Amino acid sequence: MIKTSSKLTDRRSAMGQIIAKAIEIPVVTVGMDVGDRYSYLCVLNESGAVLEEGRVPTTPDALRARFGKTDRVRIVIEAGTHSPWISRLLADCGHEVIVANARRVRLIYESDSKNDRGDAVALARLGRLDPALLSPIQHRGEAAQRDLALIRARDALVRTRTLLVNHVRGAVKSVGGRLPSCSTHSFVRQVREAIPEAVQEALAPVLATIESISREIHVFDKRVEELAKAEYPETALLRAVPGVGALTALCYVLTIEDPDRFANSRKVGAYLGLRPRLDKSGMSAPALRITKAGDVMLRHLLAGSAQYILGPFGPDTDLRRWGLKLAATGGKNAKKRAVVAVARKLAVLLHRLWSTGEVYEPLHRAMRIQAAEMTAV
Repeated sequence: MIKTSSKLTDRRSAMGQIIAKAIEIPVVTVGMDVGDRYSYLCVLNESGAVLEEGRVPTTPDALRARFGKTDRVRIVIEAGTHSPWISRLLADCGHEVIVANARRVRLIYESDSKNDRGDAVALARLGRLDPALLSPIQHRGEAAQRDLALIRARDALVRTRTLLVNHVRGAVKSVGGRLPSCSTHSFVRQVREAIPEAVQEALAPVLATIESISREIHVFDKRVEELAKAEYPETALLRAVPGVGALTALCYVLTIEDPDRFANSRKVGAYLGLRPRLDKSGMSAPALRITKAGDVMLRHLLAGSAQYILGPFGPDTDLRRWGLKLAATGGKNAKKRAVVAVARKLAVLLHRLWSTGEVYEPLHRAMRIQAAEMTAV
């Protein structure tokens, strides 16, 4: 075994600190793989050597006891169910917290021998060398998260009701019956008398549950309306756009939270997963589906607004004209692509209205073109 002199060790340590400072490598980096009961830790020094490995209970008291009195370190965790409150707690303790984008991290360290310890080590090493590899995300504030939970609870009820309605329709078809077409909120009232006798006993509790869920959804709708008016007056600007109601406007504001996060409005479409994937290689650039990154619920709400804009009841607007023109130029999937494209433009438009405070003009572009033509004549 070759021994290293203390002077050489000191010199290497000093040089390591200089290099670490030059490329912004932290003195200590902690990778933490968060679990429901325990979180696994891997602590690295500035040269990448492992200082400590272990686990800590995933509770506020345990994490505060472990990190509350230590010097400032860089802590890397993966986005997940617990990451919002953990990131806030660790930041309050004075540490630099990086929340890694789970979609990107999975592509980097996924392997056939994946385990919690290995994940903690990978997070620590990636966070130590280059946090940009983790595509860090920023969690919304506690108030926004609380209010968004209201919308997510409503969404869960809506999805449950849809599942039950589909079950009833399927059960009726299985005995040779067929239920009339109707809206979901009036489903029970419209179909109760049309349920075949063979399945009435089995479906009666299901119909009662659907009716109860519909009442709860109505209560949620009133709370969303009140919350938007009382706490988020900026939603009024967004609701001026046809097809954008209180639910979509509030979900948009709570999800984006700060319009200044984006250098320009066009980036919002990509943030919400509404831009096409890219796979360009040489002369090949195939048309691919959208990335579907970002918030699923908001993306679905924007798509619903886009369907209204392009539908028979949508008023005449620049966005509608553009979308209908796009739908008329493609093949059998043109309408679907037009809905996605309008949803993307709608996301950009809402950010523009919010960030500038401008009043929405439905035919702004059309009037500008008309004015230019009149001036030319």
